[in-house]
Amino acid sequence: MKFKIATWNINSVRLRLPLIERFAAAHSPDVLCLQETKCADDAFPLKRLRALGYAHIETAGQKGYHGVATLSRLPLRRLEARDFNATGEARHLAVALEGGAVAPLILHNVYVPAGGDEPDAAVNPKFGQKLDFLEAMAGWFAAQEGKETARAILLGDFNVAPLETDVWSHKQLLNVVSHTPVEVAHLGRLQASHGWVDAVRRLIPPQRRLYTWWSYRARDWRASNRGRRLDHLWVSPALAQAPRAVEVVDAARDWEKPSDHAPVVAVIDTGAA
Repeated sequence: MKFKIATWNINSVRLRLPLIERFAAAHSPDVLCLQETKCADDAFPLKRLRALGYAHIETAGQKGYHGVATLSRLPLRRLEARDFNATGEARHLAVALEGGAVAPLILHNVYVPAGGDEPDAAVNPKFGQKLDFLEAMAGWFAAQEGKETARAILLGDFNVAPLETDVWSHKQLLNVVSHTPVEVAHLGRLQASHGWVDAVRRLIPPQRRLYTWWSYRARDWRASNRGRRLDHLWVSPALAQAPRAVEVVDAARDWEKPSDHAPVVAVIDTGAA
């Protein structure tokens, strides 16, 4: 069975509801994973999102900060919202997709801490929190049984651009949070912890520059194109062959009052696993 899945740091779900409606109409993902929803669970705009065909919605939210949500046209079951480094922040949501031939498939939607501005945990606690979060995730996934046969997807805003071609300038960003060697190493350990396959780079060659985030500070983001690939979609080894197509919908960065992130969309064929 084929289905389309998307991940998008929406930077406030209520503020950008019109953008979600526009995106859903244009790209029609079966599953839409949002990060940085900035919305408490009891204030989540369920009615308008269900009107888009997403009958199955699970949220892990906070008022004004963080938050993740998974919207699905396929039946799903909530598994857990894990607080990986015990900060009380809503940054993870795991569900089981239970729609026909898709099942069983576990989906982890995650929003890794941004890490502040200074890449030094001794002077910047936010950077230390980010590294701790990645380390805790890696330890948790490493401890899972049945990694070779598990059908799972890990996606979201990882806030790390690991490859030189994932940033506009490798040399200039080596000491900038999101592309420092220590962050890249932590992300590498997370990937190795479960044998995760980078679905985007499996289909789009690593030699090609690719970004999913552009700062609001740029007067003309497209002209300067100083982007970073912070948003990722990984699949477990059992699904290594399942991604059939991927796309970064950078046109969404031009929409009115946009998020600074663009959606990442993938077609997954579970019959190809």
